[in-house]
Amino acid sequence: MAKEVLDCSFCGRKKPETNLLIAGINAHICDKCIEQAHGIVLEELKSHGPAKGAADLILKRPKEIRSFLDQYVIGQDQTKKVMSVAVYNHYKRLMQPAQTDEVEIEKSNIVMVGQTGTGKTLVAKTIARMLDVPLAIVDATVLTEAGYVGEDVESILTRLLQAADYDVAKAERGIVFIDEIDKIARKSDNPSITRDVSGEGVQQALLKLLEGTVVNVPPKGGRKHPDQKFVEVNTKDILFIAGGAFDGIERIISKRLNRQAVGYSTSKNSDSIDKDNLLQYIIPKDIKDFGLIPEIIGRLPVLTHMDPLDKETLRAILTEPKNALIKQYQKLFAMDEVDFTITEEALDYIVEKALEYKLGARGLRSLCEAILTDAMYDLPGTDEKILTIDQEYAKDSLGKNLLKRLEIAS
Repeated sequence: MAKEVLDCSFCGRKKPETNLLIAGINAHICDKCIEQAHGIVLEELKSHGPAKGAADLILKRPKEIRSFLDQYVIGQDQTKKVMSVAVYNHYKRLMQPAQTDEVEIEKSNIVMVGQTGTGKTLVAKTIARMLDVPLAIVDATVLTEAGYVGEDVESILTRLLQAADYDVAKAERGIVFIDEIDKIARKSDNPSITRDVSGEGVQQALLKLLEGTVVNVPPKGGRKHPDQKFVEVNTKDILFIAGGAFDGIERIISKRLNRQAVGYSTSKNSDSIDKDNLLQYIIPKDIKDFGLIPEIIGRLPVLTHMDPLDKETLRAILTEPKNALIKQYQKLFAMDEVDFTITEEALDYIVEKALEYKLGARGLRSLCEAILTDAMYDLPGTDEKILTIDQEYAKDSLGKNLLKRLEIAS
C-alpha cells in the first residue's frame, strides 16, 4: 500500500518541498505560509492598531511606576514622581492609534541634575526593567562633531539597536540615557579660534535626535566598518533621559537666589532656603547659564533633581531595596552555605565612613568589599558556616584594606 504524502492545506506544497509541516485537527500548514501570515498580521497592526511596536506594551499608571521604583530606589521622592508622570505620558503617546486627530502629543524628554552616586542611572535602569524596553546608557564625554576624533552622535542609536537585538521596531520605543550631559556644556561665552567640537557642536548635533527624525544608523558603529549598510531608525518615539552632576551649578543657583547679598538688601526669604540642597531650586535658566544651549533645553522639557544622600538614606540603601547590598552579600555567602549576618552598629559604622569620605551610594559597595574580602577569601571550602560582622570586625578590616589609602589620598 502506497504511503500517503501530506501537503499544506493553504498552498498545496507537498511535505518534501517544505522545511516544516504543522498538523492541525483536519489540516496542515507549512512554514512558508506561517511566515506569510505573520507578515500580514504585522501589516494589519501597523495600519489599524496602536503605534508601531507598541502592540505588546503594557501601560502602567504613574502610581504603579512609582511603587516599582520604590522597591529599588531609596528617597528621591520628587524625581520618582516627575519620572513616573513623564514616562506614563510618553508611553500613552505610543499607545495612541496610528490614525489620530490633529492634536499631536510631543515627547517628554527628561534632564536629571544630581551629584555623582545619587542614583540617576539607577532610576533609568529601573524604569527600563519595569517596562521591558531596550535601554542604552551612553556617555556624552566621548561624543564629538562628525569628522573629528571621537564618536559621532549616531553611535547613541547603535547602542540602542544592539540592546534591542537589532529589532528596529523594538529600538524605536526604547529609552536612551545620556550620562554626563553637563560635560558637553559650552566651554565659554567668548568666541574662540578653536572649534568647540565636544561641547556646543555636540549639543547642536543632538537637537534633531532628541526632537524626532529618521537617522541612518551604522549597526556596527561608525568608522571601523565603513562598508556596512545603514539602518534607518526613527527617533520620534524614543525617550531620552539626560543626566549630569553639573558640578558648580549650586553657585549659579545661589547667585540667583541672592544668597550672597549682604546688608539691608538681603532677600527676606533667605532664611527659608535649604543651603544643604540648593539643587531643589533649579530652573532651566540655571542650566542655560551653566552652558547648555536654549534649543537643547527646549527639547528636554522635564527638569528634575536628585537630593544629596543623608545618613538615613544611605542606611536604608544598605538593607531595604530589593537588590540591597546586604541582601546581595547574604546570597553570595549562601551559595557557599554560609549564614551571613551583620550587626546594626557595623551598618551605622559603614554609613558614617561613607559620609565622612563623601563616597556616596557607590562608596557603600567599596566599604563592604573591603570589610568582607578576607571572609570571602577564607570561608569557601571550610567547615565554618556562620559569619557575623560586628563593628569591631568592620573597623579592623577597613583599617587594613581601605582606610589607610583613603586617609593618604585626603
